[in-house]
Amino acid sequence: MRLNAPNQHGMSTTTPSAKVSQISNGETHRVRAGGHDVLLCNVDGAIFAIEDVCSHDGGALDAGELDGCRIMCPRHGAYFDVTTGAALTLPAILPLPTYAVRVEGDDIFVDA
Repeated sequence: MRLNAPNQHGMSTTTPSAKVSQISNGETHRVRAGGHDVLLCNVDGAIFAIEDVCSHDGGALDAGELDGCRIMCPRHGAYFDVTTGAALTLPAILPLPTYAVRVEGDDIFVDA
């Protein structure tokens, strides 16, 4: 079992949100978990989960490019750290919510 990304919400899920085999290294995959749009990000084999909404303007990040642990918002070019949710560049200044991820075999569970 691997646990990544701090949980800011505390709710638990028992249904897998996705499969590890669906998300290649350096890729993302959008899912719905706990009523939230969540972006799963594969960073060097570790899966991280962030809210799929830019804190700058509310646009989705799933069309953005993942570069290492950074994802770029496709609308205005703000970068976020997918491992912590931190806003790394302007125009974003607020962090993104992150969610705890549990991997069991090929199943990914997101606590959202």
